[in-house]
Amino acid sequence: MRTEGMPYRLVSRGDYSAFWALFTDNLINLMVLAGICQFVFQMPAEIVYGRIVPGAAVAIIAGIAVYVALARHVAGKTGRDVTALPYGISTPVMFVYLFGVIGPIYWATNDAVLAWQVGIGAGFMGGIVAALGAIIGPFLKRVTPRAGMLGTLCGIALVFIGTVPLATIFENPFIGFASLIIILWGLVGRFRLPGNVPAGLLALIVGTVVALITGQATISAEGVGFYPPMPYFGDLAVGIQHLFANPELFLVLVPVQIYNFIETMNNVESAEAAGDRYPVAVCQLTDGAGTMIGALFGSPFPTTAYIGHPAYKRIGAHAGYVIGVAVIIPLGAFFGLLAFLNNLIPVAAAAPVLVFVALSLITNTAQSVKSEHMAAITIAMMPHVSAFLLIQWGALAGALAATGAAGMLSLGDPALTAALAMEGVPFAGHLALSQGAILTGLIWGAIVASVIDGRFVNAGGFAAAAAAMAMVGIIHAPGLHWPEVNGITAGYMITAAFLLIYPRVSSRSCEREDDPSSDSGAEQARPAE
Repeated sequence: MRTEGMPYRLVSRGDYSAFWALFTDNLINLMVLAGICQFVFQMPAEIVYGRIVPGAAVAIIAGIAVYVALARHVAGKTGRDVTALPYGISTPVMFVYLFGVIGPIYWATNDAVLAWQVGIGAGFMGGIVAALGAIIGPFLKRVTPRAGMLGTLCGIALVFIGTVPLATIFENPFIGFASLIIILWGLVGRFRLPGNVPAGLLALIVGTVVALITGQATISAEGVGFYPPMPYFGDLAVGIQHLFANPELFLVLVPVQIYNFIETMNNVESAEAAGDRYPVAVCQLTDGAGTMIGALFGSPFPTTAYIGHPAYKRIGAHAGYVIGVAVIIPLGAFFGLLAFLNNLIPVAAAAPVLVFVALSLITNTAQSVKSEHMAAITIAMMPHVSAFLLIQWGALAGALAATGAAGMLSLGDPALTAALAMEGVPFAGHLALSQGAILTGLIWGAIVASVIDGRFVNAGGFAAAAAAMAMVGIIHAPGLHWPEVNGITAGYMITAAFLLIYPRVSSRSCEREDDPSSDSGAEQARPAE
């Protein structure tokens, strides 16, 4: 709590460590998307480093400007030292745009420029969808238990932000371990480092030095230059026209942007759980507008309020850390320094920062919900494990094909699915859980938390909403389709009917059994909604 009359300080000591963590997070995303666009989709460096990366930097500047203003507003209103929401490119959505929009266009046409144009068109239209989340976001926040929103984030943190980087560390242990122990010491353990150097910075320096010594990093000025951001109205128009000429791409675009505004809502909820309350509708509008601005300036990739606010709150950050990112990332983007850093900094040196973010989010979630709701947190995490398995299986199939394996059945082939089932692998179930995993996790987390609290109408409402979404392919399907009732839809309908009807027709349905270890054996009644 600040002393009355004292202004909110934008920069605090904690911002230094937080900056290196958020900077590294954004840097990894930019390095990954640049590498995939340049080497997988054969986009020329002029587009990758001259248009996409500067466009992403413009989007980051625009979003952070709003989030810094929001932090000042909330601090002035509450009299507290708040932490600004972190912001950047949405990692899961980035991969969907790469391999669900840009990739299919490139593979079908072998035209890298058209793939980029369709990408920015999809980004712009997706930004509109994300901004529309502001209309229903506040309502969803009111009816969704915190365990549902935070639980599905924990699933993302566990498998994609934690496990994948940890595997990268173990894949390159000389570099990864050297950086990891510094992160564990300085950010997790919160012990001082020599000269009070921020742990994130020292981890990058040490990892990079080890990489240079072992010959796993190079110093190269290739790609360095001046790339001023410019609007691409004509290219954006071409991309949007192609989208409407091929509306099947909206089957990818719409569900993933629904995911994006739900992700924003969840991240705002995690900030509130850590003590900073932000208006969810404003945040969703900001993310949608930032995505649209980025698309206009050449970046196809949606931006969002980042996961990880509790981690930065815990180390005492204010707003200086996001301001630093809004300065350094654009400088690197506009002068082509990303290409230089791509060669210099190994992924294994930066990966420990992501492990820290995952650890902090899961730990903070466990501390911010009541213990009874840990069952809801757990079930909300599970669909993301299935999503991770499907991604890995798909990568394995691609690798086998690339190495010349012949006569392979594709994933989803009925014969292969049956063979997997004989080996105890429920592929069809994992596939269904993986499609719309963030929404599925949120829904089941909300259902379980509501049942635990005896809020059966709320639980039944989520089951009914899940039935409606499954019926049109928002969840448990590869894309949108005309309404159809299948086994999963019917299952949700049965679940909704039970939750809405049984508590009203059975006089004993709302009686909670005592703990079996209790001597009384009496039953404790709990009123239904």
